[in-house]
Amino acid sequence: MHVVHVPRHGGPEVLTMTELPDPVPEPGQTLVEVEAAGINFADLAQIRGAYNPRPLPFVPGAEVVGRTADGRRVMGLTRNAYATMAVLDRPTEIPEDLPAGRALALLVQGLTAWHLLRTAARVVPGESVVVNAAAGGVGHLAVQLARHFGAGRVIGTASTPDKRALVLELGADAAVDGTADGYAERVVEANHGRKADILLDAVGGEVLEAGLDALAPFGRLVTYGTSGGGADTPVSRERLSLTNTAVIGYWLGGSLHLPGMLDPLADLLDLTMAGRLRPQVGGTYPLSRAREALEDLAARRTRGKLVLRP
Repeated sequence: MHVVHVPRHGGPEVLTMTELPDPVPEPGQTLVEVEAAGINFADLAQIRGAYNPRPLPFVPGAEVVGRTADGRRVMGLTRNAYATMAVLDRPTEIPEDLPAGRALALLVQGLTAWHLLRTAARVVPGESVVVNAAAGGVGHLAVQLARHFGAGRVIGTASTPDKRALVLELGADAAVDGTADGYAERVVEANHGRKADILLDAVGGEVLEAGLDALAPFGRLVTYGTSGGGADTPVSRERLSLTNTAVIGYWLGGSLHLPGMLDPLADLLDLTMAGRLRPQVGGTYPLSRAREALEDLAARRTRGKLVLRP
């Protein structure tokens, strides 16, 4: 099979194309011919050796849509997605008329968005929700799901006017610049002068620090990434106590072993097929151009879901 290989840690430039034997499924696993593989920001960090490290060399990627030997069209999580063949642990059948990119957006990113709101933040109807990087893979789905779950006001942050326009198109009540300088003031203004109940952040660093100043009493900030590249931000117990706020961490990979964590996928598929959830596909690249796709992702030239096709 054709694969994208990571022979050493580094940026997208280390990726190479090579041939490997087809994977052999273990009991309970399913072998599929890959129709499309999803790209996630975590792939960049894993290639650098900074996230969930794996022995070198390895094939990156965690999610595929594919075809089983008996003809079923399925999607699922894997450890070697950037390839023409893959094995899945718990495949989910998907409709023939669901585009692969939209389906892939529902796996890591869709499930993350669902659990950020329902499992981690425990959103209550009427609460205000701020989504940082709201035009990104997780963010654009979180905006829509926050509205679906009954949020009273949804505010998205994004770096460019075009991205902010997309955030509004997807159902946010307001879209603002997400840079750290003046962040809290912009959020409060967009929330009609009130601080926010829930803030979802994958940027980290100074933006996370600024987000704490935008939280209302008993507000919850859920951190699930550091795409801004900043160092971890220490948060004092005293600060949280004095403001009656909470900081919650979430990582889908650390919760998938728990019962029921994949169950929301059925709801996400139903919402998508009904047109009530609109996953955005930001770009489709041939497998041989995986380096270009990851470079575009790292440079923030994309929005929505990125897809590789063998």
